[in-house]
Amino acid sequence: MATKPTFNTLGMKVNKDTEIVKFNDKEIKVTQYLPISDKIDLIQTALQKAEENGVYNDMLLEVYFNVNIIYLYTDILFTEKQKEDELAIYDAFQSSGLLNEILAAMDEKEYNSLVAFLTAMKQDNLTYGNSAAAVLRQVIQDLPQNAEAAANFIDNFDETKYGQVFKLAEATGYKNSAKLTTE
Repeated sequence: MATKPTFNTLGMKVNKDTEIVKFNDKEIKVTQYLPISDKIDLIQTALQKAEENGVYNDMLLEVYFNVNIIYLYTDILFTEKQKEDELAIYDAFQSSGLLNEILAAMDEKEYNSLVAFLTAMKQDNLTYGNSAAAVLRQVIQDLPQNAEAAANFIDNFDETKYGQVFKLAEATGYKNSAKLTTE
């Protein structure tokens, strides 16, 4: 009877192969496989940075997706100061043609899976964002802040200013100022 193989005996290793892109007399290594945890970070970061008021700015999504590919799939070093302007990084790579060379050097299946994951997560986020569960979650999250604002309003309520509002209403000829005092 044959024994079942163990994980350790399978001899599997994460693919660490690279392709070389030559640009301006420099060699740039382009990783062929990125661990799944890094792929998740890449996609979630791009989605978070491209989200504006519950919708995605597709131009920003393009920028952040590709800039994160550059960060994670190449050995190019950036300073923190340079990373502060990711739109400029994107423009430099796109206009010089280096972005296309990097993307062409990537494993095609790897790149296509990234695009598929990005598209699926974007759609899932949009669907969830429009659901009743998302609205309820937002109300629950905002409730403590709204309650605190209401408490601050009550704590800082100045009755003398409230009385001045009635006097102003009467002075301007508002005929139903008596209703204001009872409502």
